[in-house]
Amino acid sequence: MARSFLFAATDADVATTRLLALAAQTTGFMKGEPGAPLPGWYRPGGDNADFLAQLHGALMATHAQAGPAFWAVRLYTNLIWQPAYLAVIATHLHGALPDFASLTQRRRGIYADGFRLRPDAQTAVTPEEGIALAGAHLAQLSNQLVAEINVLVRLKPLPARRLLADRLLRLMVWLQHRQPSLPPAQVLTYAERWLSAAGVAGEGTLEAVTLPDGRVVLIVKRKGCCLDYLITPDQLCTTCPKQSEDLRRARQVANALAELG
Repeated sequence: MARSFLFAATDADVATTRLLALAAQTTGFMKGEPGAPLPGWYRPGGDNADFLAQLHGALMATHAQAGPAFWAVRLYTNLIWQPAYLAVIATHLHGALPDFASLTQRRRGIYADGFRLRPDAQTAVTPEEGIALAGAHLAQLSNQLVAEINVLVRLKPLPARRLLADRLLRLMVWLQHRQPSLPPAQVLTYAERWLSAAGVAGEGTLEAVTLPDGRVVLIVKRKGCCLDYLITPDQLCTTCPKQSEDLRRARQVANALAELG
């Protein structure tokens, strides 16, 4: 597949700033800054033993009653959400990919919150090209995370794959809200491409629901569980597979209507 550079190397700082600003603007919560890793941050492929041990210890202390399975899941979801968001934003909204291997993450208490991205030339991509490249990176990062987490606490590969699938599917719903001109059929196609590229095909899906006024909204049908019910038993996630199908659909459609205004 042919690639071309959207920005020259001398414009790397500008390109990185644009991407980080776009991520902050479109989400309202992503906190990225340009630069190399800082001491104590999570670095893909690096020695992350201390980082993970500190995050694990914080989770154990804060949610002692939740147990090892919950701590393992939270370790994983903490460190996959920022790369997943940035991958989708770069692919679909920015139109160019950074070097995702340079994305490092900060811990704040029991959360991974904040990241740094080394300024570098970015590769211009179509959505299909971006999905293939960024999805492959997410698959690699996911495998690394599972191996690292298992040094501390047991996390089976299947739950991790399903958690990644759920994150990507929810990002496709998010994308539909950010780009309402995208036909639902196109978003469904993107969703399948993301799952395939990230190595999690079949671990969840999107469903199209036609509203009384004829509009079509997309909702998530997930296979995995985030285990949040272990700390909030009376408050299941909107997409939780432990609730009835009718309730799951009704809650997500209500959220979609609220988003559409």
